[in-house]
Amino acid sequence: MIGLGRFGRSLALELMEDGQVDVLGIDNDPGLVDELAGSLTHAVVADSTKEEALRQLSVHEFDRAVVGIGTNLEASILTVSTLLQFGIRNVWAKAISDSHARILTQLGAHKVIRPEHEMGLRVAHLVRGRMLDYIEFDDGYAMVKTMPPSPIVGRSLGQAKLRSTYKVTVVAHHRPGAGFTYATPDTVLEADDVIIVSGQIRDVEAFSALS
Repeated sequence: MIGLGRFGRSLALELMEDGQVDVLGIDNDPGLVDELAGSLTHAVVADSTKEEALRQLSVHEFDRAVVGIGTNLEASILTVSTLLQFGIRNVWAKAISDSHARILTQLGAHKVIRPEHEMGLRVAHLVRGRMLDYIEFDDGYAMVKTMPPSPIVGRSLGQAKLRSTYKVTVVAHHRPGAGFTYATPDTVLEADDVIIVSGQIRDVEAFSALS
């Protein structure tokens, strides 16, 4: 994890909490490194724009790397470029603007993320309608957690013909007092159920807006 600001710190600590991976944290700010020294596998003060500094830390031997540098665009770009030159198979990078994201993508970063932008989109969707949660994927696809609209309550999903009528699929449902279970054509939804719906963004939005 290169860059231990708010985003990098949160991600590194979450990865450590999972207990499945070792996490090397790198930042040029000694204060940030000291704060995480006892919480990560290793936390080191280093200039990630220097190839030799990263080699000394054996960064080139890692399978995955995340660059969480945001405000210093030059450092972000140089660091991602070096990691890609190392041949690291999975390089994720944080971007703070469209132009920053475009440059990182053109460099070859395997995944470019904009946490603030993506959270803003997610919250906007939740505020506008009846959605309880919202996850957007590539190519205009999304999954939402919502309540079943009245037109499909009391009917089996097969009878409701969701694919042909609304262009969405109910993937799972949750009844109060029970966990989520996979939905089938025989599933009959009740008004207080919670459902997971997948489809194109415009379609799941329209479906969730039904009363």
